[in-house]
Amino acid sequence: MSETIRILVVDDHPVFRDGLVTVLGTQTDFDVVGEAAGGSQAVEMAAQLTPDVVLMDLEMPEMDGVQALTAMRSHHPGQRVIIFTAFDDEDRIVAAVAAGAQGYILKGAPREQVFQAVRSVHAGNTLLEPAVASKLVRRASGEAAAQPDSLTPRELEVLRLVAQGLQNKEIAERLRIAERTVKFHVGSVMRKLSAGNRTEAVTTAVQRGLIEL
Repeated sequence: MSETIRILVVDDHPVFRDGLVTVLGTQTDFDVVGEAAGGSQAVEMAAQLTPDVVLMDLEMPEMDGVQALTAMRSHHPGQRVIIFTAFDDEDRIVAAVAAGAQGYILKGAPREQVFQAVRSVHAGNTLLEPAVASKLVRRASGEAAAQPDSLTPRELEVLRLVAQGLQNKEIAERLRIAERTVKFHVGSVMRKLSAGNRTEAVTTAVQRGLIEL
C-alpha cells in the first residue's frame, strides 16, 4: 500500500481551487488536508496542518506565493512547495526557485503532470515543467554577462513611475496591468537594488545611472 501524501491547496480563485481539489481527489494516495485562499492563510494552515506538499499559486491577495513560501520555509525549512501558476516569466520563476520551491508547473498542464509533480516533490526531488526549466537555464546562462542588479525593461518602466511619486494603483492604470503585477515588479526592483523602501530604490537607481529624475 502506497504512502498517503497530505496536500495543502492554495489559490485565490474558488472555482479553480475546487476543481483542483476534485482532480487531486481521484488519486488514492492523495489526501487534500486543507484549502487556503491567500498567502497569509496558507502560512497559518501550513504551520497547523504540516502538509507533505503545498500546491500554491503565485499571485494572491495580502501575501503573494513567493512571500508565503519564504515564510513557510522560515518556520519549517523542510516544507515542500510546488508553485502552480499561469505566470512563466523568468523573474517569477527565479524568485520562486530562489525562495525554495521544489516544483514549478503551469496551469493548463495535463493532470498526469500535476500528479507526477506532487509525487516527485514528496519523494524529495525537484520538478520543473520543461518550458519553465528552459527559461531558468536561459536565465542562468546569461547571468555571468549580466549585472547582478540588472533590471528588466518593465521593471525600469515601473521604477520611473515610482520615481514620479505614483502609487501602485496609479502605475497599474498607466501601464494597463494588474495592481498585483505592479507590486511584484516593485518588490523585484527593491530586491535587486538591495533597497529597504521605494525611496531608497529610486535613490540607488539614480546614483547608478539606471534612471533619471
